[in-house]
Amino acid sequence: MLPAAPALARLYFAAQAVAGAAWWVGVFTVPFVRETTLGSLDAVLVALVDIPLFVIASGIAAATAGRWAFGSATIATAWTLTVTVLLAGYATFTGEAGWGVLLMTAASVGSIGAACLLWVGRIPTAWALAGPFAFRPARSRASPGMHILLTAAQILVFWGLFLGVIPVVVSALEARWGLEIPFPSAVVSAGWALFALASVLGLWSAAAMNVNGDGTPLPAAMANRLVTAGPYRFVRNPMAVSGFVQGVAVGLVLSSWMVVVYAVLGSLLWNFAVRPLEEADLEARFGDDFRRYRDTVRCWIPGSPASRKPSTTSNAPAP
Repeated sequence: MLPAAPALARLYFAAQAVAGAAWWVGVFTVPFVRETTLGSLDAVLVALVDIPLFVIASGIAAATAGRWAFGSATIATAWTLTVTVLLAGYATFTGEAGWGVLLMTAASVGSIGAACLLWVGRIPTAWALAGPFAFRPARSRASPGMHILLTAAQILVFWGLFLGVIPVVVSALEARWGLEIPFPSAVVSAGWALFALASVLGLWSAAAMNVNGDGTPLPAAMANRLVTAGPYRFVRNPMAVSGFVQGVAVGLVLSSWMVVVYAVLGSLLWNFAVRPLEEADLEARFGDDFRRYRDTVRCWIPGSPASRKPSTTSNAPAP
């Protein structure tokens, strides 16, 4: 357990209690706040439930310890998730309260994180890499053709889901919730060009992994050899860079600021949750070679390969 974890959790719940109280003051005094966050819902009826379960419960979680803190954090978190789901359904059905959904979504993420700090003393990021996403080297006896086939399947699934289905749904919800901000046509055209360039980088990275690494970009079939060719000479995680830029490009193409935010949040999640686990695995398997690579090649910003020593790869799929 991190020594500061409970204190950070209580600090978050204190901020949430204050923000929730301030929001309710705004609801009852500023019509714009009420309309954009609650729509046509009866503010008095919602307040009768939300103030005790969100504001007061968050305050108790911040001010107490032990069972009181755990119980109050659980109540506040469960209620926040419930409100987020119900409000999203209401906003989708009526076209109202879109900003309320975004605020509650942010509160849900924060509440879950703070509750985890209270319950287990950390954010359990390792859970994201369990089961089929657990790190495993590829079978060295597998043929290059099999590695290429697995990589193609990964690209089809990941690109189709994270760069296709999810952005389209997010963009549609953005429109339905009345949160659209039109983009100039030149921005849309730039998005197509950016997507093409990022896709080339992603395919180049996958090819380098297949040809030089005896493996795939899949976490469950990682490269068995160090890779010093291709885009890995310039940046440590070219597939993550590619995925982030592709996500932003899709947002530009769809004229959706929410999809751009989705891409940014995905890159942050990868950087702070997945990358430390991935790099710990690479260090355990490749030792000094990986440490030299990590110390000389930057994670996100490409640079000249001239002064760099042979390097290894990053094997987790980009978000």
